[in-house]
Amino acid sequence: MTGIPDSPVQNLLGRLADAYPGREISDVQLRSNGLIYVHTNRGIEIAESFGIQTDAMVHQVAEALYLNQTLEIWTDVSEAGSVDKMWELVKTRRVIDFSCDAGALGAPVRMRVQMHLSEGGMGLTCRWLRGTISQLETLGLEPMISDSLRELMQRRFGLGLITGPTGSGKSTTLAAVLDWVRRNFPKHIVTVEDPIEYRYSATMEDPNQPGVQIPCPSLVTQQEVGKHTNSYQSGLKEVLRKTPNIILIGEIRDRETMETCIEAAQTGHFVLSTLHTRGAVKTIDRILEFFPKEQQPAILHRLGETLTFVLSQGLLTGFNGRVLVTEYLQNTSESVAAGIRAYDGNATSLADALRYKGNLRWDQSLLQLYRGGAISENIFNANLLG
Repeated sequence: MTGIPDSPVQNLLGRLADAYPGREISDVQLRSNGLIYVHTNRGIEIAESFGIQTDAMVHQVAEALYLNQTLEIWTDVSEAGSVDKMWELVKTRRVIDFSCDAGALGAPVRMRVQMHLSEGGMGLTCRWLRGTISQLETLGLEPMISDSLRELMQRRFGLGLITGPTGSGKSTTLAAVLDWVRRNFPKHIVTVEDPIEYRYSATMEDPNQPGVQIPCPSLVTQQEVGKHTNSYQSGLKEVLRKTPNIILIGEIRDRETMETCIEAAQTGHFVLSTLHTRGAVKTIDRILEFFPKEQQPAILHRLGETLTFVLSQGLLTGFNGRVLVTEYLQNTSESVAAGIRAYDGNATSLADALRYKGNLRWDQSLLQLYRGGAISENIFNANLLG
Protein backbone atom coordinates (compact mmCIF):
# COMPACT_ATOMS: atom_id res chain seq x y z
CA MET A 1 0.00 0.00 0.00
CA THR A 2 0.90 3.65 -0.15
CA GLY A 3 3.68 4.79 2.16
CA ILE A 4 4.05 8.21 3.75
CA PRO A 5 6.51 11.00 3.05
CA ASP A 6 9.44 11.71 5.37
CA SER A 7 8.02 13.16 8.57
CA PRO A 8 8.50 13.04 12.34
CA VAL A 9 6.03 10.12 12.54
CA GLN A 10 7.65 7.93 9.88
CA ASN A 11 9.59 5.71 12.31
CA LEU A 12 7.58 6.47 15.44
CA LEU A 13 6.52 2.90 16.24
CA GLY A 14 9.95 1.53 15.43
CA ARG A 15 11.53 4.02 17.84
CA LEU A 16 9.01 2.95 20.49
CA ALA A 17 9.98 -0.69 19.97
CA ASP A 18 13.64 0.23 20.34
CA ALA A 19 12.88 2.18 23.53
CA TYR A 20 11.38 -0.89 25.24
CA PRO A 21 13.72 -3.78 24.35
CA GLY A 22 12.58 -7.14 25.70
CA ARG A 23 9.50 -5.60 27.30
CA GLU A 24 6.90 -7.31 25.06
CA ILE A 25 4.85 -4.32 23.89
CA SER A 26 1.21 -5.34 23.49
CA ASP A 27 -0.53 -1.99 22.93
CA VAL A 28 0.37 1.63 22.20
CA GLN A 29 -2.01 4.46 23.17
CA LEU A 30 -1.75 7.81 21.38
CA ARG A 31 -3.96 10.79 22.23
CA SER A 32 -4.08 14.26 20.76
CA ASN A 33 -2.12 16.69 22.92
CA GLY A 34 -1.10 13.89 25.30
CA LEU A 35 1.82 11.64 26.15
CA ILE A 36 2.20 8.17 24.63
CA TYR A 37 1.28 5.27 26.94
CA VAL A 38 2.73 1.81 26.22
CA HIS A 39 1.44 -1.51 27.56
CA THR A 40 4.43 -3.78 28.30
CA ASN A 41 5.12 -6.82 30.45
CA ARG A 42 5.61 -4.37 33.33
CA GLY A 43 2.17 -2.83 32.96
CA ILE A 44 1.39 0.61 31.49
CA GLU A 45 4.44 2.81 31.00
CA ILE A 46 4.65 6.45 29.88
CA ALA A 47 6.96 7.17 26.95
CA GLU A 48 7.92 10.57 28.34
CA SER A 49 10.97 10.98 26.13
CA PHE A 50 8.68 11.13 23.07
CA GLY A 51 6.99 14.24 24.44
CA ILE A 52 3.46 15.54 23.95
CA GLN A 53 1.84 14.37 20.71
CA THR A 54 0.17 17.30 18.98
CA ASP A 55 -3.17 16.99 17.26
CA ALA A 56 -1.40 17.18 13.89
CA MET A 57 1.04 14.42 14.84
CA VAL A 58 -1.71 12.02 15.90
CA HIS A 59 -3.61 12.81 12.69
CA GLN A 60 -0.49 11.94 10.64
CA VAL A 61 -0.09 8.62 12.46
CA ALA A 62 -3.78 7.84 11.93
CA GLU A 63 -3.55 8.58 8.21
CA ALA A 64 -0.37 6.52 7.81
CA LEU A 65 -1.89 3.49 9.53
CA TYR A 66 -5.13 3.81 7.55
CA LEU A 67 -3.24 4.03 4.26
CA ASN A 68 -1.44 0.80 5.11
CA GLN A 69 -4.44 -1.24 6.20
CA THR A 70 -4.59 -4.81 5.02
CA LEU A 71 -6.75 -4.92 1.89
CA GLU A 72 -7.98 -7.67 -0.39
CA ILE A 73 -7.24 -7.77 -4.12
CA TRP A 74 -10.84 -6.96 -4.96
CA THR A 75 -11.03 -3.92 -2.64
CA ASP A 76 -11.52 -0.53 -4.29
CA VAL A 77 -8.13 0.82 -3.19
CA SER A 78 -8.89 4.33 -4.42
CA GLU A 79 -11.74 4.51 -1.90
CA ALA A 80 -10.53 2.33 1.00
CA GLY A 81 -7.01 3.76 0.93
CA SER A 82 -8.06 7.38 0.70
CA VAL A 83 -7.37 9.85 3.52
CA ASP A 84 -10.57 11.66 2.53
CA LYS A 85 -12.44 8.38 3.00
CA MET A 86 -10.88 7.96 6.45
CA TRP A 87 -12.01 11.39 7.63
CA GLU A 88 -15.46 10.77 6.19
CA LEU A 89 -15.68 7.55 8.25
CA VAL A 90 -14.42 9.31 11.37
CA LYS A 91 -17.08 11.98 10.92
CA THR A 92 -19.94 9.53 10.39
CA ARG A 93 -18.97 6.55 12.57
CA ARG A 94 -16.81 8.24 15.23
CA VAL A 95 -14.91 4.94 15.63
CA ILE A 96 -12.99 2.93 12.98
CA ASP A 97 -11.48 -0.53 13.52
CA PHE A 98 -9.04 -2.10 11.05
CA SER A 99 -5.87 -4.18 10.83
CA CYS A 100 -2.78 -2.92 9.05
CA ASP A 101 0.82 -3.60 8.14
CA ALA A 102 2.58 -0.89 10.13
CA GLY A 103 6.01 -1.10 8.51
CA ALA A 104 5.64 2.46 7.19
CA LEU A 105 5.90 3.62 10.79
CA GLY A 106 8.75 1.27 11.61
CA ALA A 107 6.69 -1.27 13.56
CA PRO A 108 8.04 -4.82 13.44
CA VAL A 109 4.51 -6.28 13.53
CA ARG A 110 1.02 -6.07 12.07
CA MET A 111 -1.46 -4.09 14.11
CA ARG A 112 -5.09 -3.98 15.03
CA VAL A 113 -6.05 -0.32 15.27
CA GLN A 114 -9.01 1.47 16.81
CA MET A 115 -9.28 5.11 15.77
CA HIS A 116 -11.68 6.96 18.05
CA LEU A 117 -12.74 10.36 19.35
CA SER A 118 -12.83 11.53 22.96
CA GLU A 119 -12.90 14.75 24.95
CA GLY A 120 -9.28 15.52 24.08
CA GLY A 121 -9.61 14.86 20.35
CA MET A 122 -8.48 11.88 18.28
CA GLY A 123 -7.12 8.78 19.94
CA LEU A 124 -5.44 5.64 18.60
CA THR A 125 -5.21 2.27 20.34
CA CYS A 126 -2.75 0.06 18.47
CA ARG A 127 -2.64 -3.64 19.39
CA TRP A 128 0.64 -5.22 18.26
CA LEU A 129 -0.06 -8.54 16.54
CA ARG A 130 2.89 -10.85 16.92
CA GLY A 131 4.41 -12.31 13.78
CA THR A 132 5.70 -15.49 15.43
CA ILE A 133 3.66 -18.13 17.23
CA SER A 134 4.88 -19.24 20.66
CA GLN A 135 5.29 -22.90 21.54
CA LEU A 136 3.03 -24.27 24.26
CA GLU A 137 6.04 -24.94 26.48
CA THR A 138 7.00 -21.26 26.51
CA LEU A 139 3.67 -19.77 27.63
CA GLY A 140 4.11 -20.32 31.36
CA LEU A 141 1.39 -22.97 31.59
CA GLU A 142 1.75 -25.83 34.07
CA PRO A 143 3.20 -28.86 32.22
CA MET A 144 0.13 -30.91 33.15
CA ILE A 145 -2.09 -28.34 31.38
CA SER A 146 0.06 -28.34 28.23
CA ASP A 147 0.04 -32.15 28.17
CA SER A 148 -3.72 -32.25 28.70
CA LEU A 149 -4.35 -29.74 25.89
CA ARG A 150 -2.29 -31.85 23.48
CA GLU A 151 -4.24 -34.95 24.43
CA LEU A 152 -7.67 -33.33 24.27
CA MET A 153 -7.02 -31.66 20.90
CA GLN A 154 -6.68 -35.12 19.37
CA ARG A 155 -10.34 -35.86 20.12
CA ARG A 156 -12.76 -35.94 17.24
CA PHE A 157 -15.24 -33.47 18.74
CA GLY A 158 -15.66 -31.16 21.69
CA LEU A 159 -15.77 -27.53 22.84
CA GLY A 160 -12.66 -25.92 24.30
CA LEU A 161 -12.85 -22.44 25.83
CA ILE A 162 -9.93 -20.15 26.68
CA THR A 163 -11.15 -17.31 28.85
CA GLY A 164 -9.86 -14.18 30.52
CA PRO A 165 -9.97 -10.38 30.29
CA THR A 166 -8.60 -8.39 27.36
CA GLY A 167 -4.81 -8.64 27.26
CA SER A 168 -4.61 -11.94 29.16
CA GLY A 169 -2.96 -13.84 26.31
CA LYS A 170 -5.98 -15.82 25.07
CA SER A 171 -5.09 -15.39 21.39
CA THR A 172 -1.47 -16.37 22.05
CA THR A 173 -2.54 -19.60 23.77
CA LEU A 174 -5.06 -20.43 21.03
CA ALA A 175 -2.41 -19.88 18.36
CA ALA A 176 0.08 -22.11 20.19
CA VAL A 177 -2.50 -24.91 20.44
CA LEU A 178 -3.49 -24.69 16.76
CA ASP A 179 0.13 -24.43 15.63
CA TRP A 180 0.95 -27.65 17.48
CA VAL A 181 -2.01 -29.39 15.83
CA ARG A 182 -1.20 -28.17 12.30
CA ARG A 183 2.39 -29.40 12.55
CA ASN A 184 1.49 -32.86 13.88
CA PHE A 185 -1.84 -34.02 12.43
CA PRO A 186 -3.66 -34.05 9.08
CA LYS A 187 -6.62 -31.81 9.92
CA HIS A 188 -8.61 -29.07 8.24
CA ILE A 189 -8.56 -26.10 10.62
CA VAL A 190 -10.90 -23.19 9.84
CA THR A 191 -10.74 -19.92 11.79
CA VAL A 192 -13.17 -16.99 11.94
CA GLU A 193 -11.45 -14.03 13.59
CA ASP A 194 -11.90 -10.28 14.13
CA PRO A 195 -9.25 -9.52 13.03
CA ILE A 196 -6.84 -12.29 12.00
CA GLU A 197 -4.08 -12.04 14.58
CA TYR A 198 -1.66 -14.88 13.80
CA ARG A 199 -1.04 -16.21 10.32
CA TYR A 200 -0.31 -19.91 9.85
CA SER A 201 2.13 -20.91 7.14
CA ALA A 202 1.37 -23.77 4.76
CA THR A 203 4.89 -25.09 5.43
CA MET A 204 6.95 -26.06 8.46
CA GLU A 205 10.52 -26.98 9.24
CA ASP A 206 11.28 -30.63 8.64
CA PRO A 207 11.85 -32.13 12.12
CA ASN A 208 14.44 -34.47 10.62
CA GLN A 209 16.23 -31.89 8.46
CA PRO A 210 16.69 -28.52 10.19
CA GLY A 211 16.43 -25.62 7.76
CA VAL A 212 14.37 -27.58 5.24
CA GLN A 213 10.72 -26.56 4.73
CA ILE A 214 8.05 -29.19 4.09
CA PRO A 215 4.24 -28.95 3.68
CA CYS A 216 2.26 -28.96 6.94
CA PRO A 217 0.04 -32.01 7.54
CA SER A 218 -2.88 -29.66 8.29
CA LEU A 219 -4.68 -27.25 5.99
CA VAL A 220 -5.53 -23.94 7.70
CA THR A 221 -8.27 -21.69 6.26
CA GLN A 222 -8.43 -18.27 7.93
CA GLN A 223 -11.30 -15.80 7.56
CA GLU A 224 -11.65 -12.30 8.96
CA VAL A 225 -15.00 -10.82 9.97
CA GLY A 226 -15.86 -7.90 7.71
CA LYS A 227 -13.54 -9.05 4.91
CA HIS A 228 -14.27 -12.69 4.21
CA THR A 229 -17.55 -13.10 6.13
CA ASN A 230 -20.12 -10.66 7.47
CA SER A 231 -20.19 -11.73 11.12
CA TYR A 232 -19.16 -14.43 13.57
CA GLN A 233 -22.61 -16.00 13.23
CA SER A 234 -22.58 -16.13 9.42
CA GLY A 235 -18.94 -17.19 9.42
CA LEU A 236 -19.64 -20.09 11.75
CA LYS A 237 -22.56 -21.29 9.65
CA GLU A 238 -20.45 -21.06 6.49
CA VAL A 239 -17.57 -22.92 8.17
CA LEU A 240 -19.68 -26.04 8.58
CA ARG A 241 -19.85 -26.39 4.78
CA LYS A 242 -16.06 -26.41 4.47
CA THR A 243 -15.68 -29.89 6.02
CA PRO A 244 -13.53 -28.73 8.95
CA ASN A 245 -12.15 -30.92 11.70
CA ILE A 246 -11.30 -28.01 14.01
CA ILE A 247 -13.09 -24.66 14.11
CA LEU A 248 -11.75 -21.55 15.82
CA ILE A 249 -14.23 -18.77 16.54
CA GLY A 250 -12.32 -15.74 17.81
CA GLU A 251 -14.92 -14.79 20.41
CA ILE A 252 -18.41 -15.85 21.48
CA ARG A 253 -20.45 -12.66 21.70
CA ASP A 254 -24.09 -13.74 21.60
CA ARG A 255 -26.57 -16.56 22.09
CA GLU A 256 -26.72 -17.58 18.43
CA THR A 257 -22.95 -18.03 18.20
CA MET A 258 -22.87 -19.94 21.51
CA GLU A 259 -25.64 -22.27 20.42
CA THR A 260 -24.04 -22.91 17.03
CA CYS A 261 -20.70 -23.70 18.72
CA ILE A 262 -22.38 -26.30 20.93
CA GLU A 263 -24.23 -27.78 17.93
CA ALA A 264 -20.99 -27.94 15.91
CA ALA A 265 -19.29 -29.76 18.78
CA GLN A 266 -22.20 -32.20 19.06
CA THR A 267 -22.06 -32.99 15.33
CA GLY A 268 -18.43 -34.08 15.21
CA HIS A 269 -16.26 -30.95 15.19
CA PHE A 270 -13.76 -29.66 17.71
CA VAL A 271 -14.61 -26.03 18.41
CA LEU A 272 -12.27 -23.54 20.09
CA SER A 273 -13.30 -20.08 21.22
CA THR A 274 -12.90 -17.41 23.91
CA LEU A 275 -15.02 -15.62 26.49
CA HIS A 276 -14.17 -12.58 28.63
CA THR A 277 -14.62 -14.43 31.92
CA ARG A 278 -12.31 -15.36 34.77
CA GLY A 279 -12.59 -18.89 36.15
CA ALA A 280 -14.64 -21.94 35.19
CA VAL A 281 -17.64 -20.99 37.35
CA LYS A 282 -17.93 -17.51 35.81
CA THR A 283 -17.56 -19.10 32.36
CA ILE A 284 -20.51 -21.43 32.93
CA ASP A 285 -22.48 -18.48 34.35
CA ARG A 286 -21.73 -16.42 31.23
CA ILE A 287 -22.84 -19.23 28.92
CA LEU A 288 -26.11 -19.60 30.81
CA GLU A 289 -26.74 -15.84 30.61
CA PHE A 290 -27.09 -16.22 26.84
CA PHE A 291 -30.19 -18.40 27.30
CA PRO A 292 -33.66 -18.05 28.92
CA LYS A 293 -33.92 -19.69 32.35
CA GLU A 294 -36.19 -22.46 31.09
CA GLN A 295 -33.53 -23.56 28.58
CA GLN A 296 -30.61 -23.56 31.00
CA PRO A 297 -30.97 -27.15 32.33
CA ALA A 298 -30.85 -28.46 28.74
CA ILE A 299 -27.80 -26.29 27.98
CA LEU A 300 -26.00 -27.65 31.06
CA HIS A 301 -26.76 -31.19 29.91
CA ARG A 302 -25.32 -30.43 26.47
CA LEU A 303 -22.25 -28.81 28.03
CA GLY A 304 -21.73 -31.90 30.15
CA GLU A 305 -21.45 -33.83 26.88
CA THR A 306 -19.46 -31.38 24.75
CA LEU A 307 -17.45 -29.00 26.97
CA THR A 308 -13.98 -30.54 26.88
CA PHE A 309 -11.97 -27.95 28.77
CA VAL A 310 -12.02 -24.43 30.18
CA LEU A 311 -8.64 -22.73 30.48
CA SER A 312 -9.00 -19.39 32.23
CA GLN A 313 -5.95 -17.17 32.39
CA GLY A 314 -4.70 -13.77 33.42
CA LEU A 315 -1.43 -11.88 33.11
CA LEU A 316 -0.31 -10.25 36.35
CA THR A 317 2.44 -7.76 37.03
CA GLY A 318 5.22 -9.64 38.79
CA PHE A 319 8.60 -8.68 40.20
CA ASN A 320 10.34 -9.70 36.96
CA GLY A 321 7.69 -8.95 34.32
CA ARG A 322 4.25 -10.36 33.67
CA VAL A 323 3.36 -13.82 34.99
CA LEU A 324 0.53 -16.16 34.02
CA VAL A 325 -2.14 -17.26 36.48
CA THR A 326 -4.54 -19.98 35.36
CA GLU A 327 -7.56 -22.06 36.21
CA TYR A 328 -8.04 -25.32 34.31
CA LEU A 329 -11.06 -27.61 34.18
CA GLN A 330 -10.90 -30.67 31.94
CA ASN A 331 -14.11 -32.58 31.44
CA THR A 332 -12.61 -36.05 31.16
CA SER A 333 -14.56 -37.96 33.79
CA GLU A 334 -18.17 -38.64 34.62
CA SER A 335 -17.68 -36.85 37.96
CA VAL A 336 -16.77 -33.58 36.23
CA ALA A 337 -19.55 -33.97 33.64
CA ALA A 338 -22.02 -34.55 36.47
CA GLY A 339 -20.74 -31.42 38.24
CA ILE A 340 -21.41 -29.37 35.09
CA ARG A 341 -24.90 -30.84 34.64
CA ALA A 342 -25.75 -30.24 38.30
CA TYR A 343 -24.65 -26.60 38.35
CA ASP A 344 -27.49 -24.39 39.60
CA GLY A 345 -25.79 -21.06 40.26
CA ASN A 346 -24.19 -22.43 43.42
CA ALA A 347 -20.48 -22.99 42.79
CA THR A 348 -20.28 -26.17 44.92
CA SER A 349 -20.59 -28.74 42.14
CA LEU A 350 -18.00 -27.03 39.94
CA ALA A 351 -15.72 -26.22 42.88
CA ASP A 352 -15.68 -29.94 43.70
CA ALA A 353 -14.95 -30.77 40.04
CA LEU A 354 -11.97 -28.41 40.05
CA ARG A 355 -10.42 -30.43 42.86
CA TYR A 356 -10.23 -33.59 40.76
CA LYS A 357 -6.78 -34.68 39.63
CA GLY A 358 -5.61 -32.89 36.47
CA ASN A 359 -7.52 -29.68 37.21
CA LEU A 360 -6.16 -26.48 38.71
CA ARG A 361 -8.02 -23.83 40.71
CA TRP A 362 -7.31 -20.13 40.13
CA ASP A 363 -6.51 -19.40 43.76
CA GLN A 364 -4.22 -22.44 43.90
CA SER A 365 -2.29 -21.14 40.87
CA LEU A 366 -2.16 -17.66 42.42
CA LEU A 367 -0.84 -19.06 45.70
CA GLN A 368 1.92 -20.92 43.87
CA LEU A 369 3.04 -17.66 42.25
CA TYR A 370 2.99 -15.82 45.58
CA ARG A 371 4.87 -18.51 47.49
CA GLY A 372 7.37 -18.76 44.64
CA GLY A 373 8.19 -15.06 44.99
CA ALA A 374 6.83 -14.12 41.55
CA ILE A 375 4.16 -11.64 42.72
CA SER A 376 3.62 -9.28 45.63
CA GLU A 377 1.13 -9.75 48.45
CA ASN A 378 -0.95 -6.86 47.08
CA ILE A 379 -1.20 -8.51 43.63
CA PHE A 380 -2.05 -11.83 45.31
CA ASN A 381 -4.86 -10.37 47.39
CA ALA A 382 -6.26 -8.26 44.53
CA ASN A 383 -6.67 -11.27 42.23
CA LEU A 384 -8.16 -13.92 44.54
CA LEU A 385 -11.39 -15.39 43.22
CA GLY A 386 -12.44 -16.63 46.67
